[in-house]
Amino acid sequence: MRIRDLRRARPASYDGLPRRAAPLRAARGGVHKESRLNDPACAAVPHAPEDPLASSEIRTTTCCMCACRCGIRVHLRDGRPLYIDGNPRHPLNRGVICAKGSAGLMKQFSPARLTQPLRRKAGAERGAGEFEPISWDEALALLTERLGRIRRTDPKQFAFFTGRDQMQALTALFARQFGTPNYAAHGGLCSVNMAAGMIYSIGGSFWEFGGPDLERARLFVMIGTAEDHHSNPLKIALGRFRQRGGRFIAINPVRSGYAAIADEWIPIRPGSDGALFMALLHELLGAELIDRAFLQRCTNAPQLVVLDEGEREGLFAFDPAAGRAPDGRHPHNKLAWDKLTQSVVAAYPQGVEAARDLALEGHFNLPDGTRVAPSFQLLRERVADTTPEWAEALTGIPAARIRRLARELGQTALMHDDSLPIPWTDAWGHAHAGVPLRPVAFHAMRGLAAHSNGFQTVRALSVLMSVLGTIDAPGGFRHKAPYPRHIVPNYRAFNDPDKLKPDTPLDAQPLGFPASPEELAVQADGTPLRIDHAFSWAYPLAVHGLMHNVIANAARGDPYRIDTLLIYMANMAWNSSMDPLAVREALNARDEHGEHKIPFVVVCDAFQSETVAYADLVLPDTTYLERHDAMSLLDRPISEFDGPMDSVRVPVLPPMGQCRPFQDVLVELASRLRFPAFTHADGTRKYADYADFVVRYEHQPGIGFLMGWRGEQGNELRGAPNPKQWEAYARNDCVFHHRLPEGLQYRRNWNRAYLDFAKAMGWRQRDCPIQLSVYADTLQTFRLAAQGKRPGRQPPEALRERVVAWFDPLPFWAPPLEDGVTDAQAYPLHAVTQRPMAMYHSWDSQNAWLRQLHSHNALHVHPATARAAGVEDGAMCWVESRWGRVRCRIRCSEAVEPGTVWTWNAIGKAPGAWQLPAEADESRKGFLLNHLLSATLPWGEGHIANADPVTGQAGWYDVRVRLRPCEPGEPDEPFPRVETVPAPPGVLGIGAALRLVVARLTGGRRS
Repeated sequence: MRIRDLRRARPASYDGLPRRAAPLRAARGGVHKESRLNDPACAAVPHAPEDPLASSEIRTTTCCMCACRCGIRVHLRDGRPLYIDGNPRHPLNRGVICAKGSAGLMKQFSPARLTQPLRRKAGAERGAGEFEPISWDEALALLTERLGRIRRTDPKQFAFFTGRDQMQALTALFARQFGTPNYAAHGGLCSVNMAAGMIYSIGGSFWEFGGPDLERARLFVMIGTAEDHHSNPLKIALGRFRQRGGRFIAINPVRSGYAAIADEWIPIRPGSDGALFMALLHELLGAELIDRAFLQRCTNAPQLVVLDEGEREGLFAFDPAAGRAPDGRHPHNKLAWDKLTQSVVAAYPQGVEAARDLALEGHFNLPDGTRVAPSFQLLRERVADTTPEWAEALTGIPAARIRRLARELGQTALMHDDSLPIPWTDAWGHAHAGVPLRPVAFHAMRGLAAHSNGFQTVRALSVLMSVLGTIDAPGGFRHKAPYPRHIVPNYRAFNDPDKLKPDTPLDAQPLGFPASPEELAVQADGTPLRIDHAFSWAYPLAVHGLMHNVIANAARGDPYRIDTLLIYMANMAWNSSMDPLAVREALNARDEHGEHKIPFVVVCDAFQSETVAYADLVLPDTTYLERHDAMSLLDRPISEFDGPMDSVRVPVLPPMGQCRPFQDVLVELASRLRFPAFTHADGTRKYADYADFVVRYEHQPGIGFLMGWRGEQGNELRGAPNPKQWEAYARNDCVFHHRLPEGLQYRRNWNRAYLDFAKAMGWRQRDCPIQLSVYADTLQTFRLAAQGKRPGRQPPEALRERVVAWFDPLPFWAPPLEDGVTDAQAYPLHAVTQRPMAMYHSWDSQNAWLRQLHSHNALHVHPATARAAGVEDGAMCWVESRWGRVRCRIRCSEAVEPGTVWTWNAIGKAPGAWQLPAEADESRKGFLLNHLLSATLPWGEGHIANADPVTGQAGWYDVRVRLRPCEPGEPDEPFPRVETVPAPPGVLGIGAALRLVVARLTGGRRS
């Protein structure tokens, strides 16, 4: 928010808040790191003696302005924050900070800050924003009574869904202890296709779990990656990569952000990336530009697949008598064909193997006559017709360019003898003198994931990287601890309705990785067990849940009614929904008795988002500078290639008003509700608060939320709780980094020492090697069930064809689902959004500093596209889909693929929300493409979610649109129009925010 906007607006209420920042309260347990500018940690920031900052205090913590989680230093004077900069001693960002990170200070002074618990007034409509203040005692008593009643009767009537928080280890534990399967975080909205597609293929994924090794890469190909992913570390690595002479190719419909410094930009049509990967595989296999030895030893490419029709069709052949290796370390019963002896052999024998050459191609017969072929042979057959000419028609990339790219990938990866002289021993006991380089690195994210065909697209990329031998190789894709996982990971989602009982924790986590139809979360009649339909036959591998389904399903009672919905840090009534207006209607929907179909909605947030207005109970959260957080190895850690890392946040400032950390609220509720993990046998509470919980809770013996400084002496990785653990983190810049010996840093899927280390740390249940899935036989089990060829669970008739089509064990490209229901001639353009590098979700477009960079957005189109639509640069136009329309301003740019239009996301705001002034650009000029999306698609006589049929990933980027100019005389007003939301009681407000800013700038001399 601009200062002039602060001054112009009418001040709002400022109940119970100090006129200036309160003195910094004492840190619990010594968790604050305190230093002066003469401390060695601050040597990189010299100050002249007369500089008023020379007397400032520095506290280190971890940023939360995006998901990157860089180390920061907060500079304070007399307890007031002055500014934030990067921490030069932090191993992740090394002092680099972005616009978001430095602007984190303005979160403290946001006029939209909620400062006290609120309850919707009796008789008031949801959305009207009519609340009355209540105390925390009242709020907690209300929740304890309501949730206790639900837990005693039918726990699944409680649904708990969170946004882009960074504490899913805690929130998932809370849901499991409550006994409800209805829990998920933001992943189904974001990039579950990326996570699931890669984890089911190579055991790890971009970006928190793995990424491109740009230190040793020579060619870097970035595909569908926006500016906010792993931002500062990636910028550092990219800068050094370019300085060393590395070649950078960006493949994206839009050339912005990282792609602006690429050596070459290859524009591609949205949703066609999988076709490009299939064509590249066609070329690489045809030219023999493959790592044959890697495929034979480290993947399931040589494993024999049964070709005969029947119950085993499409599954791997095996020797039922072989069982496991005597040491129990790895499966010993899959079969391959030995070309030397022309016979069937064990695919992965124990001990020193005889010289042999496993077949990757051909058709063979087992001794009993069963027809089989190596899975790689089936891949060859799959890509035989996926030529560059075929892909050109889909992607818009010339066939000749696809051929050159394939040749460049293969030659760069394979045509050299370079290796690192690092000795290591593989899982079969073979010693290796070095690790070969595979200097081709890829990076991809939501541009691939946010399509209904995204899972198989990501599978195709995973197979492409595997064929080149780049997995956990120097210069290629490298894992980050605690990955790689097993394929399939040994984490099953709760799926047994008979074990869903009152006052009983679930016997498994709400989220997990199904490995067969028997592990789906369905009732006896095949209907979904969960309110979001995750792990049902509609979305079997929904490993992150389907947050975008929850509100609509609950309002329809599909598959049942719920009582209470708790939403944390998720703006579901605006930018975090595919159809915000439909979500608002669902939140207000009433049954035949006049009661809300979702009886009780709880929203916890730090700010007055659009969703807050629809709550029955509002819980004011703290900012990241006011609380403890743990970026845990049990959740989404900040590990790097050379070893595991975790980090923390510690309170730098006291909570504003009556704000409480949501983590503390969950621990309080869990204690009051007497969850077994949070209370002693006599019902008394175990943990004082979240900080106490993090230190003393053990997930497994010796394993807690934090890996660093465990044990009585604080010197163990796995050990007893250390009561001084927070202090140890605070003394060490709030980060722990364990560097692995070089011999454990590569080929971790097959590295004996690493596999043993990972098992000892509790990251893996077994220390067997992880064979990459060129061929995903797990998917085939679902397909066989849908074909009626497999005993056991069967999908509903209406879904059989869908499961057969999408659960192919080999990757393929198919058009997004929306293409099948939208006339491409009537709506010829693709529409996508990107996060701007300077903003993250809707959190930051109410930030006073960041608003000066982006206060509104425009629709970016190619000049030829604008001319064809009769729209001039800078003019207002309509952008329309089959589902809706918005009015926006056009900006022409040649840095966009001609068949695509795009804009920044989450900048447009509803009037009155986020305490923006009435004339704010965000609500008058900003807009959301969300209004052009539909959360559902026609399906038979009904509907089905607009989502990937494998994982349930929301198909954000599948929508097709058209442009038309605004006609003369049409009112120049935002569209669609929504009601202005009044400020709730206790919101900080413009006037109070301005006074806090002035106090900061003047040291309290003015108020």
